[in-house]
Amino acid sequence: MSYLVLARKYRPQSFEDLVGQEHVSQTLGNAIKTGRVHHAFLFTGARGVGKTSAARIFAKALNCEQGLSSQPCNVCQSCLEISSGQGLDVFEIDGASNTGVDDVRELRENIRYLPSRSRYKIFIIDEVHMLSINAFNALLKTLEEPPSHAKFIFATTEPHKIPITILSRCQRFDFRKIPLPLIITRLKEIASAENIQVSERSLGLVARRGEGSMRDALSTFDQVIAFCGETVGDEDVQGLLGMVDRRLLLDTLEGILGHDSRRVLQSVRRVDDLGHSFRQFCRELVEAFRSLVVLKVVPDPEGLLDGAPDELEELRRLAGAVELEDLERAVTVLIRTEGDLAGSSFPRLALEMALVRLAHLPAGREVATLVRQMEDLQRRLDSKAPVVERPATTSFERPVASSAERSPTANPEKPVPGNVEQVAATAPPVGVRTPPVGEVSPDGDGRHGWQDLVQLVRKERPRLGGVLEHGRLLVLELPVVELGFVEGSFHLLQMQGAELQTAFSKIAEDFFGQSISLKVVALREQDQADVPPSLAEERQARESTQRNRVRDEALAHPGIQAVQKILGGDVVQVKPLREGTDLEHKDRK
Repeated sequence: MSYLVLARKYRPQSFEDLVGQEHVSQTLGNAIKTGRVHHAFLFTGARGVGKTSAARIFAKALNCEQGLSSQPCNVCQSCLEISSGQGLDVFEIDGASNTGVDDVRELRENIRYLPSRSRYKIFIIDEVHMLSINAFNALLKTLEEPPSHAKFIFATTEPHKIPITILSRCQRFDFRKIPLPLIITRLKEIASAENIQVSERSLGLVARRGEGSMRDALSTFDQVIAFCGETVGDEDVQGLLGMVDRRLLLDTLEGILGHDSRRVLQSVRRVDDLGHSFRQFCRELVEAFRSLVVLKVVPDPEGLLDGAPDELEELRRLAGAVELEDLERAVTVLIRTEGDLAGSSFPRLALEMALVRLAHLPAGREVATLVRQMEDLQRRLDSKAPVVERPATTSFERPVASSAERSPTANPEKPVPGNVEQVAATAPPVGVRTPPVGEVSPDGDGRHGWQDLVQLVRKERPRLGGVLEHGRLLVLELPVVELGFVEGSFHLLQMQGAELQTAFSKIAEDFFGQSISLKVVALREQDQADVPPSLAEERQARESTQRNRVRDEALAHPGIQAVQKILGGDVVQVKPLREGTDLEHKDRK
């Protein structure tokens, strides 16, 4: 005996069996009860959601020998013939194979005759959008004035390809994609009927692969049963379908949101070791970030997200530590990467670079905030008045517990690693204190120790090092480190963020071998002359001195003076013989 696949064996036989299409079942059932049955129907929707099954059920309800009823008996000869696709007065036509006008003319000739033994002649045309324009035109007159014994049911996945003249003569029913919980429930019923031992997690993976199509889910379940037998294991399902473990996805999300490049690279390595598709992994990452966005904007995401309660709780925790703008940027990067992976010769490298980019993505700023800051700056330039900066919000950073929460018995007078104190933007520096000899660096030069620290920061965090070079060292008496930045400057705004302060504190604690307390001070214009210059200003001064010295030496050269005397020209520009010479390095020699 030939095997009957699950999609055919458990095909809906009544309106009650249609899963997720209650709006269609109720409307057609009421039409039959009240005797208001239209002559032409159009069933639209994605594949495998029950369009053709609903057409057969409707045909059985109209031609059931027990009488017109919204629930066909499924035992009479008419119902059995229609269920098997052999009804004498029910014609199932494939629109993709019968596209010509001659096929429609033959259909019109057939309509003229009364049904052989049923109430109605019913024509079910599947994929009706494949008919040619001439075929549609030949069908128009029949649809407009059909005989009373004829009913038409059209099914299609692309209703936009059907001429409006046809659409206007049909009652349209849009079949929805079937929700994941309903597919899981149906699969569970079928597994029980087939004596298949399978976990709900595996059923969830099978249902998710169906993507809202019951037929696709049942076909996948058939494949799983053929592979695993009567006992289905979670690992077997995951390996067969090539789907990524949810724990691996969550680890990758935590690595991205926690700026942990090593962790995301290890996740890609695990994906490669397990043999998963990089493109499929990228798709599931997109879905995971979509879940974070939904949890960020919707307090109660019921019906919007599919997943186990513990997984949703983990995603909710991750969503609370990131800004919406950063999630949107991450989704954009991943969608672009997913498209690039299709034709990439180095898919692993492409995915690694995308995830590393996300792990190092700087904090996003709202456009409204930037515009407001530009307006504040413009007003300051116009009025010469100080402007209070708004601190930037830090994204991709988890909440850090306070020192009191981490250690309730800690001594409040003792400095705590990573303690960050910010000073009001308009508060002027009290004064500059030089550190005692031998307290900062082995050579006793506090300024030189600060340069070494900045160089170390530039190696580990280039963006942070660039900001520190524009800061003025006001106090370096461990554990206190006080930095000043020009009021209203971009570098002050960046250094006021918790992300850069935390990163600097960690590197400085490793450099000095003890905890530090960082203070960030805004310097007004009148206070800048009383504080030491920044490293960037020192470097610019040395470079300017070097350029002036080179220019003076060139102008004093006898050959240059002779050329000027003979030709009467002026020296416009003087360049060193070796472009890109490190002037700072030359000064140290």
